[in-house]
Amino acid sequence: MRVRQLTAAAAALLLAAGLGGCSDDSGPAHTPAPVPVPADPTATTGDVGPADRAAVRDGGTLRWAVDGVPATLNVYQGTANADSALLAHALYPSLFRPDEHGRLVPDPDYLAGAESTPPGPGPQVVTYRLNPNAVWNDGTPVSAADLDAQRTALSGLDPAYGGARAVGYDAIDSVTQGADPSEVRVTFRRPYADWRSLFGPLYPAAETATPAAFGRPLTGGGPSAGPYTVARYDAEDGTVSVVRSPLWWGDPPKADRIDFLAAPPEQRLDALDQDRLDIAPLTAAVDRAVPVPDADATAAASASPSVAPPPAAAPEAAALALHRAESLPGVTVHRAAAASLTQLTLNAARGPLTDPLVRRALTRAVDRQRIADAALTPLGLPAAPLGSHLLAGDQEGYRDNSGAAGPGDPGRLLDEAGWKRPGGGGTRTKGGKPLSLSMLVPAGSATAKRTADALTAGLADAGIAVQQVPAPADSFVGEHLAAGDYDLALLTWPAGPSPAIEQRPAYAKPRPDPDGVPEPGGNFGRSGTEEIDRLFERAATEPDQAARLDLLQQADVRIWELGHSVPLYQRPELVGVRTGVLGAGAYGFGWPRFQDVGWSEPDTGQD
Repeated sequence: MRVRQLTAAAAALLLAAGLGGCSDDSGPAHTPAPVPVPADPTATTGDVGPADRAAVRDGGTLRWAVDGVPATLNVYQGTANADSALLAHALYPSLFRPDEHGRLVPDPDYLAGAESTPPGPGPQVVTYRLNPNAVWNDGTPVSAADLDAQRTALSGLDPAYGGARAVGYDAIDSVTQGADPSEVRVTFRRPYADWRSLFGPLYPAAETATPAAFGRPLTGGGPSAGPYTVARYDAEDGTVSVVRSPLWWGDPPKADRIDFLAAPPEQRLDALDQDRLDIAPLTAAVDRAVPVPDADATAAASASPSVAPPPAAAPEAAALALHRAESLPGVTVHRAAAASLTQLTLNAARGPLTDPLVRRALTRAVDRQRIADAALTPLGLPAAPLGSHLLAGDQEGYRDNSGAAGPGDPGRLLDEAGWKRPGGGGTRTKGGKPLSLSMLVPAGSATAKRTADALTAGLADAGIAVQQVPAPADSFVGEHLAAGDYDLALLTWPAGPSPAIEQRPAYAKPRPDPDGVPEPGGNFGRSGTEEIDRLFERAATEPDQAARLDLLQQADVRIWELGHSVPLYQRPELVGVRTGVLGAGAYGFGWPRFQDVGWSEPDTGQD
């Protein structure tokens, strides 16, 4: 079950705008010294318009683009997507929320404080002190009953629930009320370092207490506990409208209403231009812009089936779409590095890459700076290459560990592996066979195309020939990644606040299935070691943040040494925001504080 869930999550990210996407992210080791490394101060940590509540007027409506009305608001159900998470942040509690560097901090609207018992012979106990004013919009206080019901639903102990994310909840032994109704004690059956990532979002017990309740699509009809509450949920019309919750206890929401409007990425520039949207993620609209073929090309393609039509998402079309977005009157394009890591994955179970020497040589031959320049500079983002498999450049603890790939000329390793280069240069050969690799590339993505072209040229300099294989969204994972039908692949993974848990499946050593065949699970690189697995296991239970980051650094170093994959850059994030809207933009690691988003003076909103 977990393998399938991870594959679905991977697909969502692989297909996310910026490396192949049909969806924007609407918005949610080592040898180093055992101390946390500060996030790179030059890294992009988000680009959000001023959010000073005093500058935001009361009233007005915001029109916010989403891909479509989500099938559910319960992010733990299999049909949930990024839009489910976006709306959930306006409607449901999250006890902790990430800051701009990916650190989970208490949200005082819901949590007055929390602490975990120190390591010792007894079980780990986390005591939460809920905000005593926090209530669901039916007047019921947020309580231990809600946390306990969610733990039951997501623990995996009862398969009837079919929850989509059991990680962490399966470590909980019990949830009980403490000294008073606002105190909740969570006892763990085994140490769990990332306990802050739990109960976000938190749903009311009425929606999670039984398998039947948990299995129903959540479309805003039940209790919620956010600054807004659902007033309309119309999948046919493509609209979810939320209005101020009359029982909200925190800072009053500034906007009267937010309309989340279904707007496919290819229609968003027109909608902004025609004043039908105020906030619109634009990554996919730019990245997947389709060029308009000229008359001669169209005629040639019609006259002869052998004449290929223009590419589906040429970088030139993306450049034109970005220029148009930047030129829209009354719209600002916000840019940030998203909390997603783009990498080149090497399939260690096929062809020349089964040789560790070839994998290590290839990782050395990849010019990450050249690739970051090609991918990000055209979008107006800093060309910052990644040096970590597990942490983003703006995340606490980030460190560039690329030096672990080893110094020197990759050609020496290839020579050692028997792949010799002809005297006049060109592609290396061994036993009469060329060193030729296929590279799986998300079809239709201009960013992926620029990345692939830079990779192809750079590897050719080392004598490695690359054939790009564009793959559409519906077959990228199932027919290629999961089947192992590729040598190299461009992938994008999330960079969340809990890398010891979230990233582990991508690097876990493949285990044999009942027939003795290695089952990669979510490890599409198909290489791993017992040592890397142990480092992840230790990091997942290490309560000290500095020690946990050190373990992750050690795991990252070992992944570099293994030649599993090459981190390239953080996925770009572009968001168009209408002039006068404050508190909105490209959120990076964070998500909107919806009660602060609204219109500035003078009144430019839609009443």
